[in-house]
Amino acid sequence: KSSPAAIERFEREVKLTSQLKHPNTISVFDYGRTESGLFYYAMELLDGVNLEQLVLQDGPLTDGRVVNVLEQVCHSLREAHALNLIHRDIKPANIMLCDRGGAFDMVKVLDFGMVRDRTSNIGNLGGTLSGTPAYMAPECFADPDLVDQRVDLFAIGAVGYYLLTGKMLFNVNSMGELLGLHRKSISDLARQQIKLIRTTANLPVSQQLVRAITRCLANSKHERTDSIDVLLAELAECEPEAPWTAADAEAWWQSRGSLQNAASDLSPAQDCLENNSSLNETLVFKPP
Repeated sequence: KSSPAAIERFEREVKLTSQLKHPNTISVFDYGRTESGLFYYAMELLDGVNLEQLVLQDGPLTDGRVVNVLEQVCHSLREAHALNLIHRDIKPANIMLCDRGGAFDMVKVLDFGMVRDRTSNIGNLGGTLSGTPAYMAPECFADPDLVDQRVDLFAIGAVGYYLLTGKMLFNVNSMGELLGLHRKSISDLARQQIKLIRTTANLPVSQQLVRAITRCLANSKHERTDSIDVLLAELAECEPEAPWTAADAEAWWQSRGSLQNAASDLSPAQDCLENNSSLNETLVFKPP
């Protein structure tokens, strides 16, 4: 019953994802077609919670835990970028925290259905926008066929902002308002809000981490952190005000038992986009 476009996206996702072997990336074990022609794939079963659900449950994270999560996301994308693959849909709902046989707080990056292969036309949708608007860099709207790996860096910054504040980066309810915010300094606005929200909530935060996140949010890709390696180096230099240790992670997971069932009752975040939830959903659409 799927459309040809949906089937093409599904098949492209599995073929590209199957190239990726990093432990922080969802693993695809097998794929093919049934005798009746249905395309399928089998991937690892994850028991955990995605970052959107985590923040809805617990609120903003400690800065040490944010550093730990973002570093693992970077390691996943580092392999993808080395293969000239751009994810294009990094957002909290596509990043899971898992307990993998006693490896607590292990990140898994999901949903490579919007991947763009820079060495071919795979993922080139002919001038259409693809991704989740609330996490897309400004250049995605200006010229979607010329995006590069820096759109993933912007999205990581937006995820970091969400983890530190519990709020989505863009407090808008229409595409017009979103594009209006692109004409302002996103980095400056993010820096001000992180300071306000963390201070009000009495949550200390590493200024090195704030700088690393907000550098990813530069409006111009030429002023933005330009590679995963650079961001990883900046995260490694962060000295969290509230360090997150392996013992902290284990205690957190043991105190909550099985998160899979608990998380299933949570509804999608409606915080600041409740009047236009499509801005928080993966879309393929023509630019306005």
